[in-house]
Amino acid sequence: MYATNVRNLKRNPSEALRQAELEPVLILKGNSPNALLFNLKCSLGDFNSQLKPALASTLFKDGVLSLGAAAKMSGLSLSEFIDHLSQLDIDIVKPDQQTANEMSVIDSWVS
Repeated sequence: MYATNVRNLKRNPSEALRQAELEPVLILKGNSPNALLFNLKCSLGDFNSQLKPALASTLFKDGVLSLGAAAKMSGLSLSEFIDHLSQLDIDIVKPDQQTANEMSVIDSWVS
C-alpha cells in the first residue's frame, strides 16, 4: 500500500491519484493514518461493490446527489438503489416546510 502525508498530497495530488489506480493510498496526518484514497474505477473486488452503494447512499442522504445520480454512481439500477435506500431507512422523498401545509389542504379535501 502506498502512503503519503498531507504535505506531499497538497504538493503533488497527481502522484497519489496515479498510485490509487494501482492500490489504495494511505494518507498520513503527522505520523498517524488519517484517510484512505481509492480509485472508484479500479476493481477492488467485493469491497468495491459495497463501497460505491454506501458512498452514493451517503451523498444522496446529505442532498449532494439526486436520486438518479446516486443510483448511477452506485452501479445499481434505479429500482435496486431504491431498495438499498429502504434497507438503510433513508427516505427517498424528504418533507419540507410546505409538507404540513399541503397535508392540511389534502385533509380538508378528503373530509
